[in-house]
Parts: sequence; structure tokens; C-alpha cells
Amino acid sequence: MLDRRTLLLGGAALALSGCKIFDSATDRDSRLRAVFASQEGLTKFAQRAMIGDRLAPEFTEADIRQGMRPNGSVDPASADYRRMANTGFADYRLTVTGMVETPVSLSLAELTAMPSRTQITRLDCVEGWSCIAKWRGVPLGSVLTLAKPKLTARYAVFHCFDARERSLSGEVFYYESIDLIDAYHPQTILAYAMNGAPLPVANGAPLRLRVERQLGYKMAKYVHTIDLVESFADIGLGKGSYWADRGYEWYAGI
Repeated sequence: MLDRRTLLLGGAALALSGCKIFDSATDRDSRLRAVFASQEGLTKFAQRAMIGDRLAPEFTEADIRQGMRPNGSVDPASADYRRMANTGFADYRLTVTGMVETPVSLSLAELTAMPSRTQITRLDCVEGWSCIAKWRGVPLGSVLTLAKPKLTARYAVFHCFDARERSLSGEVFYYESIDLIDAYHPQTILAYAMNGAPLPVANGAPLRLRVERQLGYKMAKYVHTIDLVESFADIGLGKGSYWADRGYEWYAGI
């Protein structure tokens, strides 16, 4: 899926070429994808150059006018997840592994005991709707610091309990990633509470990512593992996330 800004920039780039560039429909599609991919990189560069580490807009409780609309999966069917949900996630553990000096495993109780951040922010969905909610969670940077990322680590990949499809090799579970610059942004949290109550299953319990300057599909739900990597070569189809592997933007900045 492509946002309007990307379409306009891509169209302008093609118009300025001033010559025949497509020999076939296949050639057209591949070149358009290349143009759009280059514009995604421009979006990332421009956002960071213009706003740096500034916070995404935050709101007041008066701005919360409806329940938080769930996005994506709403009820993972895996046996392990159902078992944990039935016991209030008492035996849940978050694992941080990969390119770290000290792999860690944290229970939900340990995560909720860490210093937390509360923020009232808006989720903007690629489908065209938005919703404001109050989130509480542990800063992702605090969790990563416990694991001591290696200097060569560039991305945090989030692996989730929700299966999205079945392939010849088995079920494909949701996965998403962000780079370590966004991982250490102060508003990037692993949320375990929403609107003053424990995070509901439909909204990603027991733990979901909140990365407030990107579109909603970046905010992985049902997270169980964070894998620090140098590249996406061995992750899914190599684009870094379930939806990026299927043609969506990876960065998805707003």
C-alpha cells in the first residue's frame, strides 16, 4: 500500500524523465516499485532531518472519545497463547536475543515493575482511520539496555504470537522491525496497559509495540521475542516485516 505523498513523488519522478521508460507491463511494475522504494528512503531521511527526536503529538484524556479500535489480528489461536491468556499471562516471558551481549528473559511482572512511561497518542491506520488512546508501558530502550546490544546491531525485529497465514513450511507468524534509532526514541514503548486497564487481547495483550511516529501496522501486537540483527537477510522474505514482504512500506513514517 502506498500513501499519497509517495505516489505524488513517484509520479513526479517519472514525469520528469521525459522519455519512454517502460517496455512492458512487467518492466513498468518493477520500475515503479524501485521509484516508490527510493521515495520511502527519502521519507525516512526527511522526517529525521526535519524533526529529529521530537515527540509525536500527545493528547489529553478529554480527547479519548471511543474505545481503541483493534488493528490486525484480534485473538491469536495458537495453543501456547490461549493457555497463557487463560491464566492472565502469569507464565509469559519476553525474550531479547540475537546481537546482544546478555540475552534476557523477562516476565510480565518484571516488565511492569520497571520504570514506565504513560502517553496519550493517536494510532493512524493505513486503512484510513485514526484512534486516540492512553498507553502505559516500559520504554523499549530500557529493555534493550539490559541486553547490551552489540555495536553491529542495527535493527530490532519483533516476533509475535499471531499466525497470519499458512505456507508449505507451516504457519507464518507476524513479525515487524524498526531500527535502533526509533527503538531508543522516548515514545517507543512496550505497552502492557491501555486506557487505565490491562491491555486487552484484541489490542495485543500481554505486550505490544508503540512506535508513535509510524503507521499502525508497525506497532506489532502479541510480542514474545525481540531479535537484534544487522540485516533482514534471514528474516521472512528479506524486507524486514510481514507487510513489507508483501509490498507495504517498511519505514511507514508519518
